[in-house]
Amino acid sequence: MGKGLFSMKTISATFIKSATRKEHYPKEDLPEVAFVGRSNVGKSSLINCLINRKGLVKTSSTPGKTQLINFFNINHKLVFVDLPGYGYAKVPLSVKKNWGKMIESYLQSSQNLKLVVFLVDIRRNPVEDERLLMDWFHEFDIPFLTAITKTDKLKKGEITKNQKKIATSLEITTDSSILCSAKTGLGKKELWKEILSACAVR
Repeated sequence: MGKGLFSMKTISATFIKSATRKEHYPKEDLPEVAFVGRSNVGKSSLINCLINRKGLVKTSSTPGKTQLINFFNINHKLVFVDLPGYGYAKVPLSVKKNWGKMIESYLQSSQNLKLVVFLVDIRRNPVEDERLLMDWFHEFDIPFLTAITKTDKLKKGEITKNQKKIATSLEITTDSSILCSAKTGLGKKELWKEILSACAVR
């Protein structure tokens, strides 16, 4: 692959737009990679780590801050899609239902979606929300990989143990998950390799 996108020091990354429904999605005909996970899973931080930017994707200590689908152009070759977080947020039930509808609608209708990066916190056991997402991936025949985040928060022995628990709960193999840390950069190269392969981008 030579000097792949993941090895570049500077990556062109620009915000395109936010949307809540299909008719508002950007019209750019580029492969899309969506990022989805529970609120406070470290999604924004991981995306910023991948693109070598500290603040392009806004991070917040308040779970559930992202309530829209946000699109970002990466090197004019692909689009990162930041899907709304779900789970912990202290928001009205009606808002939570809308988030679920937004996520499902995007997964079902996007014509350019090539891969979903499914984020799971290494410290937390997957719950019903995660299993529902897995059902959607299979139902809509969407390629996905599991990124296990915040590995810097645990000791090495705990990481291995928790990775196995998560794999068992989600009924996946540990080999199909990537250990990640936005703080240390762990998993960054591996994620880019999978992203580039899925999008057929060099």
